[in-house]
Amino acid sequence: MKKIFVVILLLMNLQAMAQHSFDISKDTKDEGLIYNGQITFSDLNKEPSFKWLKSGYDEYMPKPELLRYLNENLKNYSMVVFLGTWCDDSHYLVPKLEKVLDLVGVAPVSLTMYGVDRDKHTKGGEYKTYDITLVPTIILLRDNKEVGRITESVQNNLEGDLVALIRKDKATSGQ
Repeated sequence: MKKIFVVILLLMNLQAMAQHSFDISKDTKDEGLIYNGQITFSDLNKEPSFKWLKSGYDEYMPKPELLRYLNENLKNYSMVVFLGTWCDDSHYLVPKLEKVLDLVGVAPVSLTMYGVDRDKHTKGGEYKTYDITLVPTIILLRDNKEVGRITESVQNNLEGDLVALIRKDKATSGQ
């Protein structure tokens, strides 16, 4: 009886782990997968067809001096990211973001990420709250207030643009 109970608990655990807060659909344009809803880098990394994520991560070499600045300052901010798993700009920028955040040691609780469909809509409607029209969009927040965003592409490099947003926020807030 005890063994049956343990097996039932294990099966319930596996089922709970298999559930996620995003929908997956087949893209009608290129047959790829579209993730829609709240996602994590772990969710993205589990999908074998998202080769762009690993290759972009491995190839990116962020600037160490900018990483040092982010390491000291990014902990005071949170981030909301919108991306399209079907979007070339997201394929380019999101792996770089993952690497920068890994190297800086940003806690997962300070990052919320959403996959959008081709209309740039999220399953839960969050795209409306953040006025998302292009992806990827990386929104930097301090005390739950937006201090800046990176939309679709970067000016110089990802870590440099994040540093610029933080410096601008510090200058305008008197920090």
